[in-house]
Amino acid sequence: MSGPANASQSLTVAPPAGEFLGHPRALWNLFGTEFWERFMYYGMRAMLAVHVATAFFAHLGDQANAEASRTYGGYTAMVYMTGILGGYVADRVLGYQRSIMLGGVLMALGMFLLMSPGLEMFLLGLAVVVVGNGLFKPNISTMVGKLYAPGDARRDSGFTIFYMGINAGALVAPIVCASWIGARYGFRWGFFAAGIGMILGLMMFQVFKAWLGQIGTAPAGKSGYGPLVQVLVGCAVLVVPVYFLLSQSDVLGVLLIFMMLALVAYFIYSGVASGSKEQLHRYIAMMILFAANILFWALFEQAGSSLNFLARDYVDMPTLFGHELHFSVFQSVNPVFILLLAPVFAAMWPALDSRGINPSIPRKFAYGLVAAAVGFYVLVFAIEHFVGENGRISWTWLTLTYFIHTMGELCLSPIGLAMVTKLARPEETGLAMGGWFLSIAMANFVAGRIAAIASGGGDAHEAAGSLAQYAVVFEQMFWLGLVIALAYLVFAPLINRLMHGIK
Repeated sequence: MSGPANASQSLTVAPPAGEFLGHPRALWNLFGTEFWERFMYYGMRAMLAVHVATAFFAHLGDQANAEASRTYGGYTAMVYMTGILGGYVADRVLGYQRSIMLGGVLMALGMFLLMSPGLEMFLLGLAVVVVGNGLFKPNISTMVGKLYAPGDARRDSGFTIFYMGINAGALVAPIVCASWIGARYGFRWGFFAAGIGMILGLMMFQVFKAWLGQIGTAPAGKSGYGPLVQVLVGCAVLVVPVYFLLSQSDVLGVLLIFMMLALVAYFIYSGVASGSKEQLHRYIAMMILFAANILFWALFEQAGSSLNFLARDYVDMPTLFGHELHFSVFQSVNPVFILLLAPVFAAMWPALDSRGINPSIPRKFAYGLVAAAVGFYVLVFAIEHFVGENGRISWTWLTLTYFIHTMGELCLSPIGLAMVTKLARPEETGLAMGGWFLSIAMANFVAGRIAAIASGGGDAHEAAGSLAQYAVVFEQMFWLGLVIALAYLVFAPLINRLMHGIK
């Protein structure tokens, strides 16, 4: 694929004429492609920690959940960590369209490798998925931002619609891959179904690619197969250290810290080198908001690990047509609420803006942190007051936690995606989006450590994985989230000044 787009891929490059439901037609191609990619990711995510615990670490007894949580946290961290490289490759080498296609192919291959009964081949599959996701995830989000001209008021709503595509896939995937195929035929076949979903997404992206026009085409001088082969070789080389880091979580933690510090240093340098004081301040504001993003996702991403183990061991599941639902169905609760609430939030922000009362981006981040914290206090309250004679809590409490977390997510995540495309220089948008996902990588690593303590690492006073242990850890998360949220509310005016008019 080739085109006249240059390496900077300016936001002013317009897609072909044509709109649907008030947004560029190309948005709906990206919506559908992301639907299937998220079908793949959340389908395997619903099964991953539980499958790893039972298939590979069952011999560890009480520590099986803890070991699986660390593996889960390492994998989900690296899924987002490689986004920083994928953003650079798209900006400078392949362009966004080819990065997305190559990344999707690698992820589908990785899914099929997860069907292996051996731990070594399973980890290789995870490593391939990690590398492929780095090429795919940040770049499709960046392309959404490039569909809108600077200052286009539809941008936030466009990202919220795109976010609905993410969550439509996340809704269907756990039901199909885990609760149906995985529970009935084995989780390995659930991974197979997830891989098929990724292939369907690539087919859709290719069929409707013409809608994108010159958005995301190869940089000048980078068309042809040469750069594609070079990146593919680089991906094969990168799989090796990723495979190593999946089993060396302490080393991974150090690497993540180093990468975050390097990211901060780069954007400070870039802001200074730009010669614009405003751009430097905007990058500083972006880094401050990245910190809030880390804390939010460290709390929120308990969904696939500690909250999944909690649902399996200590939650009374509802029945449907006389059959008790599989615990993995809870992985679809958050996307159900997203699909119900996203249109409300998408309409609410412009309505509030027209009245001059739309909260600033830092305040929206703070509200997201408050919701993440309060969601965990709901579970603490339930564990302390509403445990049944069978030692379990009602499914309604966990559902309420997911509802509150979803409201927090809608205050922070789609707003954050749009924020990156607004604050970054056009030629660094892909790299900045990779930085956004790097902050989520750090969050997922921390989330895995928290989950290991909550679901498997009891101390001398609490049994490993007991309800009491969950309550202790969840209460600590509540207070941490609440205190940091209040700090962001207090300092929101200062962060706003650093953004120099970006809303």
